[in-house]
Amino acid sequence: MERGHSVRALVRASSRLRELEAEAVTGDLRDPESLKRAVEGCGLVFHVAADYRLWVRDKREMYRSNVEGTRNLLEAARAAGVERVVYTSTVGCIGIPKGGEGTELTPVGLGDMKGAYKRSKYLAEEAALQFAAEGFPVVIVNPTAPVGDHDAKPTPTGKIIVDYVKGDMPAYIDTGLNLVDVRDVAEGHLLAAERGRSGERYILGCQNWTLREILERLAQICGRKAPAWRIPYGVAYAAGALSTGWAWFTGRPPRAPLDAVRMAKKRMFASHAKAAQELGYAPGPVEEALARAVGWFCANGYVTP
Repeated sequence: MERGHSVRALVRASSRLRELEAEAVTGDLRDPESLKRAVEGCGLVFHVAADYRLWVRDKREMYRSNVEGTRNLLEAARAAGVERVVYTSTVGCIGIPKGGEGTELTPVGLGDMKGAYKRSKYLAEEAALQFAAEGFPVVIVNPTAPVGDHDAKPTPTGKIIVDYVKGDMPAYIDTGLNLVDVRDVAEGHLLAAERGRSGERYILGCQNWTLREILERLAQICGRKAPAWRIPYGVAYAAGALSTGWAWFTGRPPRAPLDAVRMAKKRMFASHAKAAQELGYAPGPVEEALARAVGWFCANGYVTP
């Protein structure tokens, strides 16, 4: 909108529209007719929506939204004559070599995907690549772990911040993430729309940190100590299995989803060199985004300041 575009947002009937200034159109990824109405007259589509949960009781619902929903939206966009689509995938679909950084060319397959979320996103990315192969302009971006303000749900990454600030994280597991300012991810989407090549993937990330290093930076922001006890992976796995098993009885999301523990076994370190070279993508310091996230969570009642 700052660039002068007229923006339409696809929202569900249950969506919270606080602070949304764009034109809102009600629909659902699982409802093809609503998508046809949503994309009518649009020159550019950003497909950012996904069912982003690390535990779900009915996995079929996640595949319906993430895989079939992606096909539905791309088909509607193609039929409407949309000039270009930017599809938001995830760094979870990027291959990560042992002890190294993943790139867009690191070999990876469906068998490497842990959990329904990653598998569904991998299959959705394959669908997007198929549309591109058929001549429809689709550019794929693979954000890492965005942090910053307005993480309303919050996302699993945001929940790490909330749990730490609340004092609910007395220990940590030996894992690693690539963090990036959510504003830089938004900028990366626009750059992909302007300069990205159809059928190509671009990692939108910034800083590779271990979880310990992330907590140390949160400690500096909050003025408290970082957890000093590292949980052995076997203990974390057992806790995840128990927590997830109990969730099947209660219907409530587990505090420690087993899929999350499985993902944590590998450090999700990645390189954004391709996006920097081809798109001019230049992310800024992540510490500022972490501070904004802490401030926003405190200001909006997620934690006590």
